[in-house]
Amino acid sequence: MLFHSFVFLLFGALFFLLWPLMRKRNNSRWVYLTSASFLFYGWWRWEFLFLILVSGLIDFFAGLGMVRFPHRRKLLLLLSIVGNIGSLAIFKYLDFFVDNLNSLFGWDGPENQTARFGLLLPIGISFYTFQSMSYTIDIYRGKLKPTRNLFHFFAYLSLFPQLVAGPIIRAAHLLPQLTSWKPGTPEDRWNGLRLIAHGFFKKVVIADTLAGMIETAFSTAHPEHAGSYWWVIVSLFAFRIYCDFSGYSDIARGLARWMGYDFPKNFDHPYLAKSFREFWGRWHISLSTWFRDYVYIPLGGSRRGPVVGHRNMWITMVVSGFWHGAAWHFVIWGALHALYLNLERLTGWHERLGSGFVGRLVRSAVVLVLVWVAWVFFRAETFDQALFIISRMFDFSSFTLQGIKLVSKPALVALAIAVLREAYFYFGLDRWMPQNARLRVAMDPVVVALILAACVYLRGPGAAFIYFQF
Repeated sequence: MLFHSFVFLLFGALFFLLWPLMRKRNNSRWVYLTSASFLFYGWWRWEFLFLILVSGLIDFFAGLGMVRFPHRRKLLLLLSIVGNIGSLAIFKYLDFFVDNLNSLFGWDGPENQTARFGLLLPIGISFYTFQSMSYTIDIYRGKLKPTRNLFHFFAYLSLFPQLVAGPIIRAAHLLPQLTSWKPGTPEDRWNGLRLIAHGFFKKVVIADTLAGMIETAFSTAHPEHAGSYWWVIVSLFAFRIYCDFSGYSDIARGLARWMGYDFPKNFDHPYLAKSFREFWGRWHISLSTWFRDYVYIPLGGSRRGPVVGHRNMWITMVVSGFWHGAAWHFVIWGALHALYLNLERLTGWHERLGSGFVGRLVRSAVVLVLVWVAWVFFRAETFDQALFIISRMFDFSSFTLQGIKLVSKPALVALAIAVLREAYFYFGLDRWMPQNARLRVAMDPVVVALILAACVYLRGPGAAFIYFQF
């Protein structure tokens, strides 16, 4: 069920209509949240509800078992990890390994090759498996006590606003919120509406308008396309994936506010970063902190010296790239960011440029150029296509205005809107807003109304959220 679909509008209206009747008692609240979330998820393919049920049941009972049978803690943790990683391996990576096995041994022809399984990837599996694993890992570490109520656990694991595309919320953050209910204040409800409005704007006005031009470009890459053309196309993709993904997170956070819960911020204007460490502190924050806490630090972090620290960082970033998709170009994307972080640690180039206005601009430009190069590998259909596009991007003799004219006007307008939104915060223009409280209160509804009107009248062709497939 998509947030920007008519069926979700009906679902959401019915959910919040009944919510005041269900939210006051723990059991009725948890049963209601779980039932609504399962309906939300099963609307696409009800068969995959069995997958989230099995994964959740393994972790629920593993958590209880760690307390009751402490001498079996490691075995139960292993069961949880194998169950979650195993489901990912089967549904997400099985055909990837089959294809690489066939390629490695030079098998060609259907009579020699191992057959692909062609399993349909369940939406949200990469998110809820990580969320479920963090529950058992934190219990194992003694940072969390398991819940003894099955519906309490599934209300946490399957809560519909963040179920299929995050943010990845830790049990220690959400489970306590679910044990009680506090009526939201008018400010909470208004802030929720603002988040939802901005999220829909980023998704349907910017991301969906950019989508068609990007698909056309990557499906029909020609040698005659100028370098200027590809810089614009990659910029379209960079802002499409940002607005699409952060838009989903904003909507999820806004819906949670209406329910009386708080979801952590998942994006914080990543393209304003002036170093790669800062970029990863701003991009998909719930995932980057997940890998930090459950991969990088358990490997030893940088405690064993710089060499081991760099190794652990490479492992973490490459695994993060592989999490995004079962293809080598995702691994290369992760490896590129590992290289960027590696060079940043070794050279301290971002600090050498200084913190003055010019230094900040140069640092931002360097980060954006290299992030754009990495995005090419993330989006390209093949490795060879990515190399071709990058070669054109840095062939400065091919820069022509004609290349830019090949990009559709709606896409250029949507890109300009996205860039101006980020420039507004980069240059601190938000600090120039009227300081008079009454004036700000009066302006806020007008701004939100204009945003909602734009979502209705300026929306692009509908498209699924990008991260549904990860």
